[in-house]
Amino acid sequence: MESITRNRSTTTTTSRRFTHSPCSSLLLLSLILLLSANNLPTPDKVVPLVKSIGATKVKLYDTDPKVLKAFAKTGIEFTVTIGNDELPQIAKDPKQAIDWVKKNVQCYLPDTNITCILIGNEVLTLNDSSLTSSLFPAMQNMHSALQTLDLDSNVWVTTAHNLAILDTSYPPSAGAFRQDLGTYMSQILNFHAKTGSPFLINAYPYFAYKANPDEVNLDYVLFQPTTDQIMVDPESSLRYDNMLYAQVDAVYAAMGPSYSKKVLVQVSETGWPSKGDEDEVGATPDNAKKYNGNLIKLVSDGQKKGTPMKPDTDLNVFVFALFNENMKPGPTSERNYGLFKPDGTAAYSLGIPSIQAVGNSSSTSSGSSTDGSDTDGPTAAVTGGGGGVGVGGDSSANGYLSISFSM
Repeated sequence: MESITRNRSTTTTTSRRFTHSPCSSLLLLSLILLLSANNLPTPDKVVPLVKSIGATKVKLYDTDPKVLKAFAKTGIEFTVTIGNDELPQIAKDPKQAIDWVKKNVQCYLPDTNITCILIGNEVLTLNDSSLTSSLFPAMQNMHSALQTLDLDSNVWVTTAHNLAILDTSYPPSAGAFRQDLGTYMSQILNFHAKTGSPFLINAYPYFAYKANPDEVNLDYVLFQPTTDQIMVDPESSLRYDNMLYAQVDAVYAAMGPSYSKKVLVQVSETGWPSKGDEDEVGATPDNAKKYNGNLIKLVSDGQKKGTPMKPDTDLNVFVFALFNENMKPGPTSERNYGLFKPDGTAAYSLGIPSIQAVGNSSSTSSGSSTDGSDTDGPTAAVTGGGGGVGVGGDSSANGYLSISFSM
């Protein structure tokens, strides 16, 4: 994605006292819930769905008060986001950073468990010199603001990157950052190493397949390769049975041995569309089911923790998205990344009991679709308060949530 409105087409560590460390020993899987449509459940109706599927963390791509208040006293950890357009001012004025934290974080604590601030999104690949030069100072000022308000022990600061920050990604061992971003990457990696916060990437193997379906093996991308489809890195001899892990390790390689030992890489977005235009090869319900279903099973398998390059390092993954969006501009695929339709019914069957079973006990489950497509699998209904699904009016006009599961 290229901005907060999203378009995918394209201190020392030892001094920190995180209650919930980003380096948790648990594998975390996340789902992203977009609220940039006009037919989605209101935040108070979303809470039961989030809790029903076992979510432990939520990432909000703004600071919508309705959402933050709705999740108060739920125990769910929250990430909030500073929009890209706010970065230049935050970078220039430390006081603005303090004021921002007071207004958007401190006032909700401790009822809403905010544990992270995301500083913009995919800033370094927007080709905007003002934003690029503002990113690192904004991260610094935000961290300093947390220190001033004595919140830095429990709230960490990071940003998310498009994989276009890489100049080389194949083979993974040859991963390298773009030369023109060298200074910025060094500053940001040093910041992560000192504060203990993770390095976030948005990774979509779907786009690699869509761009070159004749050369990219679909089973390899969907986490189900046969033996002869496993990729062996010619330099490291490490074996890769899926593209996502290869992408993550390319980032570790780009960091170099110094930072790759100190900084965790986490996948802040990944997913697969269940529908697309005629030229959007691979955007089908079956492929979406395989990609997301296999990914969920993979990261929840207690026998396998990390990537080939980092086998003993837990990997956090955020799956995009919880709901389909009816107002998202661009190709059809952009409106069809959700696991659920706006009415809370499953967009397709994942074969994951904890997700398929959501809403089975609700008297409002109907299995009907608001877009005319069939639901493959058990109905999952959003319920709350008096029972029915609430849509429209009070739903957030922008921003989205990512929802983490402890496996």
